[in-house]
Amino acid sequence: MTTITSTPTPTTAHTILRADGFSCPSCVAKIEKQIGRLAGVTAVTVFFSSARIEVDHDPAVVSTDALIAAVGKAGYTARLAAF
Repeated sequence: MTTITSTPTPTTAHTILRADGFSCPSCVAKIEKQIGRLAGVTAVTVFFSSARIEVDHDPAVVSTDALIAAVGKAGYTARLAAF
């Protein structure tokens, strides 16, 4: 008898946030560092010119609220964006 087991693959969500309070390009590094520290985050990109933050993450591990809180910890406010 053969038993096949599979490891469940994590679901990755692509979340887009908009941030307020950007004043210099070093803000990008602060936000990327805070979000990148969260468990479940696989990628984070911050676009200075548009204040757009794109995050790939496992929603079962890290919520959108946690992402927004991480931006807050970096000293900025963020909100969920549709695009």
